[in-house]
Amino acid sequence: MVIHVVKQGETIYSIALDYDTTPNRIIEDNELTNPCNLVIGQTLVILYPKRIYTVEEGDTLFDVAQKNGVRVITLLQNNPGLADFPYLYVGQQIVIEYEGDKIGDMEVNGYLYPSIDMEVLEKTLPFLTYITVFTYGFTPEGELIGIDDQNIINLARDYGVAPLMLISTLTPEGSFSSALANQILNDMEAQNRLIDNILINLREKQYYGLGIDFEYIYPADRQAYVDFIQNVTTKLNAEGFVVTVTLAPKIATEQPGLLYEGHDYRGIGDVSNKVMLMTYEWGYTYGPPMAVAPINKVREVLDYAVTEIEPDKIFMGVPNYAYDWALPFVSGESRARSLSNVEAVEQAAEYGATICFDEVAKTPYYNYRSTDGIEHVVWYEDARSINEKLLLVNEYALNGASYWNLMKYFPQNWAVLNSLYNILKVL
Repeated sequence: MVIHVVKQGETIYSIALDYDTTPNRIIEDNELTNPCNLVIGQTLVILYPKRIYTVEEGDTLFDVAQKNGVRVITLLQNNPGLADFPYLYVGQQIVIEYEGDKIGDMEVNGYLYPSIDMEVLEKTLPFLTYITVFTYGFTPEGELIGIDDQNIINLARDYGVAPLMLISTLTPEGSFSSALANQILNDMEAQNRLIDNILINLREKQYYGLGIDFEYIYPADRQAYVDFIQNVTTKLNAEGFVVTVTLAPKIATEQPGLLYEGHDYRGIGDVSNKVMLMTYEWGYTYGPPMAVAPINKVREVLDYAVTEIEPDKIFMGVPNYAYDWALPFVSGESRARSLSNVEAVEQAAEYGATICFDEVAKTPYYNYRSTDGIEHVVWYEDARSINEKLLLVNEYALNGASYWNLMKYFPQNWAVLNSLYNILKVL
């Protein structure tokens, strides 16, 4: 894999010539919608097939996999475009294997909402170990507030992806309730009822396990939260279910702030099966313009996390979105607009922006002036920033990566991931 950064005057044809490949190969691997309008600073992932199979009359995907000694899921990883075609056609070129050795194995989780476009999900599932469906709620009495998730669970299992149910203290208004957490953590009767209801739901819907995401926990409930996770994990593990816990991005044990104080890294790491670090949202909707997940900030969290939690329990969080800020930023008034990483590049092309790369954050950004004359800055993720983040999984010997979220398809991310790692499956 090579990551090319587009320079002034380059075209898809000149780039293909420079790398001894074809324009179609680059277009397909990056799933470019407008290859004739490249942006200065835009990244392109250059992949070199090692083995290619040409489809013959009567071939199915299963036949191609068998003939070439690989799994069907491998074909889907190496050829994401197959999801766009219900049938193979004679003469179709299918990549069996790419050049280059992978640096290791990893598990991959992705969060999603029940409203996800099923076509997006189908294209993404080959690259995942788990999906976590966001989110079940619950009442102070321990009754579950359900969601419409059965079709997602069924599709995930069809692709060998383990579905995880998620419970959180998120309110219908979109904020996490410290009070609700306090009630369930300190009322054992309600807590055990909640666990019983979770077990019923896990069995009925064929979930693989449970994710827990309680944020903004009162500092006084810190140990109660650990005890709750231990209670859940003990009971669910006994029934064959795994338990993951989402953790705020801490860099010190006694880090001040309501987001951090209730999360005991060591305690939670000891009693849960896996943890999902929220190593993103430094740049956020109401905050000043900056990278969503600057690599230097991610490292600070990982440096601390591995001293408290076994690395092979840790999923590093990876953002799959961008933010667009109108300038000047006004604290308490400004609100960034969220967009996908693909949309960010398309917007740069629309406004003739030049994409820059911050060498400290290892993240791309650009400025533009909208049609109403307002200056904007956009921070997003590209192949370079994703590559930098995913290399940390190997460097820190982590269990894997967890994406927030999967609602928008990001072709370059999966191309980079598939080039670097073998994606483990538990089903």
